[in-house]
Amino acid sequence: MWSHRYRLAIGLALMLISRLAGLVLPATSKFLIDDVIGHNRIELLGVLAIAAAVASTVQGVTQFAVSQILGVAAQRAITEMRKIVQSHITRLPVGYFDSTKTGVLISRVMTDPEGIRNLVGTGLVQLIGGLVTAVIALGVLFWLHWRLTSLTIVVLVTFGGAMAYAFSRLRPLFRDRGKIQADVAGRLGETLAGIRVVKAYTAERREDYVFAKEAHRLFRNIAKAVTGVSAASAFGTLIVGGIGVLMIVVGGRSVVDGTMSLGDFFAYILFTGLVASPVIQIASISTQISEAFAGLDRIREIRQIATEGEEDESKRSLPVISGDIKFDDVWFEYEAGVPVLKGVSFDARSGTTTALVGSSGSGKSTLIGLVAAFNRPKSGTITVDGLDLTTLRIRDYRSHLGIVLQDNFLFDGTIADNIKFGAPTAMMHQIKEVAAVAHCDEFIERFPDGYDTIVGERGVKLSGGQRQRVAIARAILADPRILILDEATSSLDSESEAQIQDGLYSLRRGRTTFVIAHRLSTIRSADQIIVLEAGEIVERGSHDQLMARDGRYRELHDRQYAVEYNRFINPGEDFTPDLPSTEAVPTRSA
Repeated sequence: MWSHRYRLAIGLALMLISRLAGLVLPATSKFLIDDVIGHNRIELLGVLAIAAAVASTVQGVTQFAVSQILGVAAQRAITEMRKIVQSHITRLPVGYFDSTKTGVLISRVMTDPEGIRNLVGTGLVQLIGGLVTAVIALGVLFWLHWRLTSLTIVVLVTFGGAMAYAFSRLRPLFRDRGKIQADVAGRLGETLAGIRVVKAYTAERREDYVFAKEAHRLFRNIAKAVTGVSAASAFGTLIVGGIGVLMIVVGGRSVVDGTMSLGDFFAYILFTGLVASPVIQIASISTQISEAFAGLDRIREIRQIATEGEEDESKRSLPVISGDIKFDDVWFEYEAGVPVLKGVSFDARSGTTTALVGSSGSGKSTLIGLVAAFNRPKSGTITVDGLDLTTLRIRDYRSHLGIVLQDNFLFDGTIADNIKFGAPTAMMHQIKEVAAVAHCDEFIERFPDGYDTIVGERGVKLSGGQRQRVAIARAILADPRILILDEATSSLDSESEAQIQDGLYSLRRGRTTFVIAHRLSTIRSADQIIVLEAGEIVERGSHDQLMARDGRYRELHDRQYAVEYNRFINPGEDFTPDLPSTEAVPTRSA
């Protein structure tokens, strides 16, 4: 509101002019009845008509100006708030997104700022204008008949107390409504995003039930709010009726007694309308403002969460790095008391490749998340070129990262836009060069629109392998010092994988690379292979060293070789190596 104070001041001034002009017409009624009709002063008729016409014109023009000035200001404020909230949310730590539904965050950005319209727009100004009009009208009413007005004030004070109580009960409902709407939107978003899974398991009815349950929860909240607002409005109508009864009894008797002229009484009726109308309007606007504050409360909750940028303000910059990464006794846990990494220590020298292997849930992806600074260790240190990562600006550090994930995300845009996402200023010839390295050009050139082909939401119009190749090209174009490959070739067939391995080998040269690969044949050339089990490093060394050690890596390698032999080399032969224990672990002789 403060940033729009000048527009609000202009709007308030115009609103006051409009309200004052609105007092002219009821004021002329007294002179029309008492002087023009009562005393036959025809010469006043033209003056009164001109005054009414001018006042009505001024009122109409100022009302239009107010709606334009404040309406535009409100939309600008809503847009600015959406930009602020979106910017804040995208800078929150990754852990926040792991525990918050996307639909909830979208609701915070798109729905909650809507309430600002009632604060910066005409709502608040109309509320103030209505109060000013009511005060002026009350002054006139005191002048016309102070006894009747005193009784009217008692009734209005009663109404004000009832309204304050009503809105104290309604505000929690409005606050909860925003949360429920966000939950409904979040669940609906999940259903639509996973529509293939829903259809594959014929779970449409189950999703219908889940959505209906949340929708009815929202309905019950809205029904309570509607009942409360309706009760407040009905009570306001009763108050107006009560004032009307007072006017009939007290005002009518005063006219009969001669203590009040007929013109005074008629003017009193009109000015009472000017008091009652803002009172009813206040009830409506107060509801909207209460809803606006509820939305702003939810926005405030999110904005109180520190962003990565705010944490970076006191940290040192990192303009260039060589890429020497070191883990020293690193522990990490998602849930208190349940460690995922336990005392992990290793060195990844600049320009070397470190491969991470292990069974599912051993902590490989968690370790990669720590390298990417998505999470922070509970204890221990991670250093970059000898500098503690927690003391460095995350934005500077990540500018040296390139990542290819197993489930690669593509934005709904062209192939070219997705490839240059990490290097937005890249030229087309550079895009084509990296596409050739990642073997993207093979399928891109078959599309009618080539590099301008729209990939659809999350890249749905491309196959899994095609999406992965685009992601690899994206990482190559970013030219990172630290490269993270999380199952970078998992969606590729053997032929495509063999082709891209050459490109990835060229990409890894001179860069510090971390690789997660279930196909152990793809990491033979790694400088060091780290074997993780239950969050601990159980083995470390090169491929040949680990094979000669005849340990866990050898077990994983031989088991995978047996599976691949049965599947690809001789599917008619059941190749099952001798196992030394009850576990399905091949022996070295196998």
